[in-house]
Order: sequence, then C-alpha cells, then structure tokens
Amino acid sequence: MLNVGVIGVGAMGRNHVRVYAEMDAARVCLAAITDVNPAIGKKFAAQYNRRAYTDYREMLDQEKLDAVSIVVPTSLHRQVTEEVLARGVAVLLEKPIAGTHADGRAIIDCAKRNGVMLAIGHIERFNPAIVVLKQRLDANALGKLFEIRTRRLGPIPGRIEDAGVVIDLATHDIDLMQWLVGAPVKRAHAEIQRHVHLAYEDSFFGLAQFENGVNGLLDVSWLVPTKVRQTSVVGERGMFVVDTLTQELYFYENDYVIGSGLPGAHIIEGNMTKIKIERKEPLRAELENFVAAIENGAGQIVTGEEGLQNLDLALTFLQSAYEGRVVDMAESVC
Repeated sequence: MLNVGVIGVGAMGRNHVRVYAEMDAARVCLAAITDVNPAIGKKFAAQYNRRAYTDYREMLDQEKLDAVSIVVPTSLHRQVTEEVLARGVAVLLEKPIAGTHADGRAIIDCAKRNGVMLAIGHIERFNPAIVVLKQRLDANALGKLFEIRTRRLGPIPGRIEDAGVVIDLATHDIDLMQWLVGAPVKRAHAEIQRHVHLAYEDSFFGLAQFENGVNGLLDVSWLVPTKVRQTSVVGERGMFVVDTLTQELYFYENDYVIGSGLPGAHIIEGNMTKIKIERKEPLRAELENFVAAIENGAGQIVTGEEGLQNLDLALTFLQSAYEGRVVDMAESVC
C-alpha cells in the first residue's frame, strides 16, 4: 500500500485530496495533507480524518510517505519539489513544471540524482475524449495532418498571482498539441494583452509551426465569462473536434474520394459521427496512472522532460510577444 500526501490544498489541491481518499484503501492511503492556512488544513483533516500540517517539511519528517502531489504556486515549485525528491518520495507536480527553464531543469536533475519518479500534472492527456482522439490519430484516421487548433477560454481565476495566462493556462494546450501532433515545434509567434490582470498577460494568441509541417493555433484567455475548452485536428480525411469539458468527440468526414473523377484536390462535406466515450474524471485517471507507475511501471505519466518542453514553448511564445517577431526554437532564449 502506498502512503501519499498532498502539499497545497487550494482549488486544485482539494481535488487531489478527494481522489486519493476515494481510491482503493488496499492500494492507497491518504496519510496527510499540508497547507499554510491552518483553517484549511483543519477543515480537510476533519472531513477526511487525516493529519494536517502547515509546514510540508514537518509532514515529510513525521510521515512515511511514498508519494506526494505538489499543488503550490508555480514560484514555489522548485523549492518544494527538490526537498520532497531529496527524501526519496515520488512526486506528481502540477503543471507547469516551473516558471523558468533553469528551475525546470534543476527539478528534473534532482529527480535523476535521487532516482525518484517525477510526473508533471498535465491533466488533459488523461481526458477520455483526448485519449480516444490520440488513438485515432495514431491509427492514421485523418491521414496527413494539416492543422490543430485549441480554444481555452474562461474568467480570470483570482488565485493566480505569480504567472500569466500563457504559463498557467496555455501550457495545457501546448502539451496537447505537441503530444497529438507528435513532432517538435520549429517556430512560434504570439500576441498577448493585459486587460484585467494586475501584473501579467490575460489574453494570448499563438501560432506554432511543427517540424512535420502542421500548423497549430492557440486561443487562450482569462477574459471570457464562460468556460470554453475545444480542440480540433484537421487532416486530409476530415476533422476531429473535442470538447474536453463535456468529453465529447466528433468526426467530420471529408467526403472526397480519390479517383472519383473530380479535378484536383477537393474538400467535400461528408457525414458527422459522434464517437462514444466512456467518461471518467481526468484527475482520477491521472492519479490512478501515477499510482500504477509507482507500483509496477504500468501507468502512463507526463515526464519531467515533456513538462520542460512544454514550458520552453510557453516561454518562447512570450519571447515572441515581447520582441514582436517570429522566433525559431533553435534561437529561443530557453
């Protein structure tokens, strides 16, 4: 049985606590939680009958933990994660891996030195609709890929004070794009604006060209009073569209058949098919995979290197926006 803990019980951390507490008690025991706010700690300790600490170091000293979810502000990722890894405790670190390339690399190196598993919490990879989409793309359901587009819109979260929309929110779609396309980004261009956030950008439009010729377009904003989460992938055989909020996946078929006698290449509207998805909470799937990876190596995780690649592209987008030009990845400041 794995003894696990959660460091940081804010908006996302409380969900880690809930899911761990609901897991099979023969496999996973939520031993303790840490939050700097003692009132929050007491509340969750009482709700789940677990021990609560205000200092994660004390929790690490007092509890014999096998794994920890770290759900603290991005600016604290390196400090907290390195201390946990140095004690030989496996880590699931909520995205992004860090706020700078140097901090992300240091976290990865610390995990390697200590021989400890490091997983990065890019939760959308575990969304059932995205998992099925990835399977279809790997099976060549679209043929040659042309483009991928993402829209991630919603109201500004009051809790985010140390990062803008690119680092905090767009990294979800940056990870999805790179994973679904399966090729590195060649160059990137971005435009950002700040309207309501006090210190960072809250609107982002990004364009990425991948080494295999696929174009990626990202539309990410904290300025919209309703949540939108949509990914579309276009190829020679049609288009897949995913709504990750509702876990719905649609295929819009290109009805042009090669050899049909039509001159040149054509795109013709064909059938629309809704693909059946077995729905599941993405966080539950992510944590179950994390636990399985620790137990027997069978679970899928997002590695530290993948997390750093996502951060590097986010930072390159910011570089492009600040410098007002297209940036080749080979010349990125990362």
